[in-house]
Amino acid sequence: MSKAGLSAAQAEGGGGYRCMPRAEIADGRYAVRAVEPAHIEAIRRWRNAQIDVLRQAAPISPQQQADYYAREIWPTKQAAEPRNILLIYLEDGEPIGYGGLVHIAWEHRRAEISFLLDPAVPRSDAELGALFAQFLKLMKELAFRDLGFIRLHTETYAIRHVHIATLEACGFRREGCLRHHVIIGGRPTDALLHGCLAGDDAAE
Repeated sequence: MSKAGLSAAQAEGGGGYRCMPRAEIADGRYAVRAVEPAHIEAIRRWRNAQIDVLRQAAPISPQQQADYYAREIWPTKQAAEPRNILLIYLEDGEPIGYGGLVHIAWEHRRAEISFLLDPAVPRSDAELGALFAQFLKLMKELAFRDLGFIRLHTETYAIRHVHIATLEACGFRREGCLRHHVIIGGRPTDALLHGCLAGDDAAE
């Protein structure tokens, strides 16, 4: 894609998702809103630095990132039922990560949660857990309150102990284990499946 073509595609990605009743969902210092073209280079770096915990086989180039968003994300922002809703995660108005609702099945009113923080900022396990818990709270508000979904689910590699503990503390029930689902650092690693229903006691 030429520079002119790239600029045009990025310009198309501005604004929020038509399907979201609120452009921004906020709780205190934290908020989520639609990913915009200005965010995708940071997201690319965050993803490339954490390939081991993602469904990503190789580093993404800047052009690959721009092409993906131009093809898969920007055109769907105005769709009534996009397959993915990608959101930038803000702390005091500054991006600290991203994620959202992915692999959405509108006909079944369910979605998978995606979540990734900027790894360049040192954080303790307690801080990581608190930020993930806050993000889950915002996702429940978007999915259950704003969009009327009935189920959220996740798939987490077993090495991510903080994420798994946080999911279960936030009302996500362990629903299954994909044994030796991936190879991480040369070792077969399980993937754990969690789910949360709109009617679960801890769901908000």
